Amino acid sequence: MGILSGIRVLDLSRILSGPYITMSLGDMGADVVKVEEPGRGDDTRHWGPPFIGQDSTYFLAINRNKRSIAVNLKDPEGQRIVYDLARHADVVVENFRASTRDRLGLDYPTLRQVNPRLVVLHISAFGETGPYADKPGYDLLAQASGGLMSLTGEPDGPPVKAGFAMADLGAAMFGLTGILAALFHRERTGEGQYLTTSLYETQLAFHINWAGNYFATGETPRAMGSAHPNLAPYQAYRAADGHLVIACGNDALWQRLCDAFGRPEWKSDPRYVTNAARVQHRLELEHDLEAQLSTQPVAHWVAALEDVGVPAGPILNLADIYGGHPQTEALGMVQTVDHPVAGPLQQVAFPVHFAATPARMTLPPPLVGEHTDAILRELGRTDEEIAQLRDHGVVA
Repeated sequence: MGILSGIRVLDLSRILSGPYITMSLGDMGADVVKVEEPGRGDDTRHWGPPFIGQDSTYFLAINRNKRSIAVNLKDPEGQRIVYDLARHADVVVENFRASTRDRLGLDYPTLRQVNPRLVVLHISAFGETGPYADKPGYDLLAQASGGLMSLTGEPDGPPVKAGFAMADLGAAMFGLTGILAALFHRERTGEGQYLTTSLYETQLAFHINWAGNYFATGETPRAMGSAHPNLAPYQAYRAADGHLVIACGNDALWQRLCDAFGRPEWKSDPRYVTNAARVQHRLELEHDLEAQLSTQPVAHWVAALEDVGVPAGPILNLADIYGGHPQTEALGMVQTVDHPVAGPLQQVAFPVHFAATPARMTLPPPLVGEHTDAILRELGRTDEEIAQLRDHGVVA
């Protein structure tokens, strides 16, 4: 029994942020029904290569622990099916453009009439008010509009997006938090409610110290490569055979680094004696550190720094992480679920460990409409009625 066993989720979302939320809810035990367009399904089914069968690995990575029903939302009977699903649900997640959502009759006032206890999350690109409220957007646009691309990359280099879809995943994390808080509120009061978040807002929420620096100085922050605006040394450095990262979060760690490098004179160097001084002289510090690091390979320096308690490590790629890395294996972060087409399908596990109610992978990512008949029967439709709905193109 998962911690959310008994919670029913109606997933009207597609792409990444919404599906990641609903997959997480499913990992924690919720019963998730994913509504998809007949025939085509979620857009990300086609985001490839690589593909396994007809579905992209992108889709397969974020849609486990769900059942799929294929419904034509433009058909009035299809809308009635969704209302029936909402009547029995606890949570609805959707990321339609507001105008599309309202035209389809999936707005919160309508859903609330169907089920007053619903927790409904609407995810948008730029928020529900303001001049950009109905502007569409993907993660790339949100990273550009939300400032992330101005802070990512090397100084004076071209704009660079983060390697992960940080705008989509940021909205997913805040949206998931909001849903869980709203369910707690409902448990205490019996009241559902409407939640909104956006890719833009969650990017701003992640600015943290960058925004604080700007508020304090009025200076526009710029890309700094792997460096930190408020700490040094805290970035990637070149050794004899590659790069490693060093993270000195305080002056005591800096003192230990000086010992590991055999450079006691750095402890009293006025350029380096405090973090504030090191930040002001970061280019000189980088030059001195890399001159020392160039004498030995990465493994030597990582071991030397770890021996004195200075956080340091190599820069791993995904082959390193998933190709037998002992920490990945110890945490059980790769699990397998059996897919009807792909066979044994490796998945990255849910990253929160519940001692009493562990997250589980119980269902593989669904085929489009794989569970249409079963879900409709749960809603009380007969086999004859289901056949008629399919003949009329309402479901598939």
